[in-house]
Amino acid sequence: MPNLKEVRNRIKSVNSTQQITKAMKMVSAAKLRRAQDAVIQMRPYSQKLSSIMANVSAGVSIDLSENPYSEERVVEKVLIVCITSDRGLCGAFNGNVVKAVNTLIASKYSAQAAKGNVWVMPLGKKGNDYFSKRKVNHVTDYVGIFQKLNFEEVRKVAEVVMKGFVDHSFDRVELVFNEFKNVATQIVRTAQFLPLQQDVTTTSQNSTTIDYIFEPSKEEIVKELIPKSLKLAFYSALLESNASEHGARMTAMDKATENAGELLKDLKLTYNRSRQASITKEILEIVGGAEALASA
Repeated sequence: MPNLKEVRNRIKSVNSTQQITKAMKMVSAAKLRRAQDAVIQMRPYSQKLSSIMANVSAGVSIDLSENPYSEERVVEKVLIVCITSDRGLCGAFNGNVVKAVNTLIASKYSAQAAKGNVWVMPLGKKGNDYFSKRKVNHVTDYVGIFQKLNFEEVRKVAEVVMKGFVDHSFDRVELVFNEFKNVATQIVRTAQFLPLQQDVTTTSQNSTTIDYIFEPSKEEIVKELIPKSLKLAFYSALLESNASEHGARMTAMDKATENAGELLKDLKLTYNRSRQASITKEILEIVGGAEALASA
């Protein structure tokens, strides 16, 4: 039987841990609401911008391959934007993204990696901590982006990435992030950010074309909308990841609280059994002593 003092100390420790995990769950729930609202509020704007862009580009005789963000070239240098969190205790949230980045490099860009032409831009401290210990080129200038997550800050990072592509510093840019589905489910997404894929900038034949009045020309508007849509897509990925992080942490802390409760039940049962065994032993000793005295 375990020592009663040891069991009492362990019960106290688990109880303290349970209070911490419960508090963290409540904090994550509050942050999740704000992050989820940001995602929901951003989606109509994103969808409307995509709709306008599709309608404007429909019937416009523009060779999109001439756009600097749509230039297809031989992939020699690759940038992978790895979006993780700054803090842990969120289950497999960060591990899944890091695993997806490693899988992407191994399966798609192994030749470039062998030449040292793959760079990773970790947005989030956990991703930076991982890749800083590996033999991977990584860009660490924007690790703390989540400390002040807003469109203006994200726009600066997106512009740096877009400029790197236009200047031929990178031939392809990939985004790896968690997409928010619900509190319990986050889906790891790998999306090509640059070059801009043709189907992103064109509309299908079944789409309804709206008759807009253009000022200035259609061509200039399309060229203006493309960088805006790219920055918005970059911001959207960060918002999705931010909401996913809080959802993952909320779920992890909820499960940890439940597990602590189960462990407390087992510890209390063990404590009561040990206590009863101790009392029974003392009674037997007293009875045995009394019988010994009576027979003496």
